[in-house]
Amino acid sequence: MLARLEALLSQTALCVSLCQREQLVAYVELLDKWNKAYNLTSVRDPAEMLVKHIMDSLVVSEHLQGQRFIDVGTGPGLPGIPLAIINPDKQFTLLDSLGKRVRFLQQVVLKLGLTNVTPVQSRVEDYHNGQFDGVLSRAFASMADMTHWCGHLPNAQGHFYALKGHVTDEEVQGLGAGVQLDKKIALKVPELIGERNLVVLSKVA
Repeated sequence: MLARLEALLSQTALCVSLCQREQLVAYVELLDKWNKAYNLTSVRDPAEMLVKHIMDSLVVSEHLQGQRFIDVGTGPGLPGIPLAIINPDKQFTLLDSLGKRVRFLQQVVLKLGLTNVTPVQSRVEDYHNGQFDGVLSRAFASMADMTHWCGHLPNAQGHFYALKGHVTDEEVQGLGAGVQLDKKIALKVPELIGERNLVVLSKVA
């Protein structure tokens, strides 16, 4: 699986050390193992996880601004865990309301020795423990929902980072008056079929 990951990474400009690559593979192995009992992801094939989960998360890395991030509705740790592995200088809070997912994340942190990841079990509307440079999510059906439920999480200079498939003009126009579109970035995920975008939003006074 390491060779497969290296082949995928070679199609990007990402700089990922051997130690980080090994951690990413170990994470996929844990996800595959726990998935059998916990049903953490509908993707069952570890080789497919490398594309749909690992690479899909990593390509966001170069667009992150700041040091403190929260991944809302992180599920089994996506995109937070892969991003934390290749950005050891940044801090990631991983938020999910489901106990079994948070228990899995705690095991990942322990097994991989991640010192920059804090798993938290909470609903987003109940979480008020600080503000962040970036609010990440690929869990929300719409950007309007994301900015509504997560509006208290970015700091004054913070951004929302929404990982999306196809983004329609209607969805952008449906954003509330207090939110502006900063940029929409077409992501190139090696060997992934389908459109992927990163939409960067910020609050306006």
